[in-house]
Amino acid sequence: MEEEKEQNMTFWDHLDELRKVIFRIAIAVVSVAVIAFVNKQLLFDIILAPHRSDFITYRALCQLGQLLHIPSICPEDFHVELINIQLSSQFLVHLSAAFYAGLVITSPYIIYQLFSFVKPALYEKERKYSTLTLIVAFILFFCGILLNYYAVFPLSFRFLGTYQVSEIVANKITLSSYMSTFTTLSIAMGAVFEIPVLAFFFAKIGLVTPKHLKKYRRHALVIILIVAAIITPPDLFSLFLLGIPMYMLYELSIWVVQKVTKDKTA
Repeated sequence: MEEEKEQNMTFWDHLDELRKVIFRIAIAVVSVAVIAFVNKQLLFDIILAPHRSDFITYRALCQLGQLLHIPSICPEDFHVELINIQLSSQFLVHLSAAFYAGLVITSPYIIYQLFSFVKPALYEKERKYSTLTLIVAFILFFCGILLNYYAVFPLSFRFLGTYQVSEIVANKITLSSYMSTFTTLSIAMGAVFEIPVLAFFFAKIGLVTPKHLKKYRRHALVIILIVAAIITPPDLFSLFLLGIPMYMLYELSIWVVQKVTKDKTA
């Protein structure tokens, strides 16, 4: 019955449905953003936590150093002052942080609404693997954000925030610079974790095969290490902290492509 109704819908009916979807998404994002905006203390306690020397990552490294008897991996106490140099900057940062929080928190609902809109145009088989793909993509994206929050960004901030060319040049980081780096790295890490999903779609349309991915495994490892070196501070621990999960994602991509190829030939 729903399929017949979908077939009988005109272009303007589809446009009206899209308008309703966008309206529901906007209401959800704005509602959560308002809640985040009102709870300013909680919002920025979370966002600004990595700039403190008692952040959970630094404490975990110290505990690991004690356990392995490697005190050098325990970060020393540090203090980086965050400042504001523009009149409206703090208010605008507050607004943007609340908006991003609204997007992140409501992202499952956003994906559900968009998928519900395009679902009637898909075949039954496409609906099944599309639903699973969306769930996996969402989980991987959040894993990337969490890795950035608990590992990549804290270590990058500590290194860059305390690095000095001379003792007479003090570091005072602007709030806008902190937020820009935080959001950029979060999006970048979330995108990196979508590699298996991209491999799935490329395998579906025949652009990649397991043979290709295995053949260029060494090349991929070099590229991964270069990307990890660019994103992270210049030390081996941070490099491997990011490089290892990225390489594991590449190996996962090989497995995904093998499975897709096997299903297509079955």
